[in-house]
This record gives sequence, structure tokens and C-alpha cells, in this order.
Amino acid sequence: MASQNQNREELDEKARHGETVVPGGTGGKSLEAQEHLAEGRSRGGQTRKEQLGSEGYHELGTKGGHTRKEQMGREGYQEMGRKGGLSTMDKSGEERAKEEGIDIDESKFKNK
Repeated sequence: MASQNQNREELDEKARHGETVVPGGTGGKSLEAQEHLAEGRSRGGQTRKEQLGSEGYHELGTKGGHTRKEQMGREGYQEMGRKGGLSTMDKSGEERAKEEGIDIDESKFKNK
């Protein structure tokens, strides 16, 4: 049991320094806060899916993508996708792009 508590303490310390230690816990300043954020975000999506049904929920997501593409333009939307495709559980797309020397032109992200 001591090793489990020690592991939680280490994760809590990392979270206090701004690291995301729980998937979906972005923005939490402690391990517990990140756990609560992740749980709430997951539950929120599940609730909306129950309200709309599977097809309605899918359509909602598709509409959002088309709207964003219209706002950013084709090039900006593609560039955003490149950046998102580089992201991993422990690194953002921006961090990976810098590490691997991949140029992401964020000037294309501007809204029209």
C-alpha cells in the first residue's frame, strides 16, 4: 500500500508543477483535481450522447468540424490537423513538432 501512496504523491507533485498526469485532466493543479476534471468531461459527453442518440451525437461532431473548417479555411484546418496528429498522451502536437523539426504554420489558423 505504501508504494501506491508514494506513486500518487509523485503524480500529485507533477500535477502541481503543471504536468497533466491523468488523461482528460488538463488544467487540474493536483492529482485529485485532474481526476475530477477527467471524470466530468467524460460524463458530460456520455450524457449528451444519451440525449441525442448515437447518430445525433455523431452528426453534432461532424457539424462542428465543418463549421471550424469554414472559419479557418481549408489550409488552416489542414495545418491544425497536422499539429493534432502529432500529439501523444504525454506531449502536445506543438512539443512533438519542435522536437522533430516539423514546421507548423500557425498563421494559417487565423479565423476568416
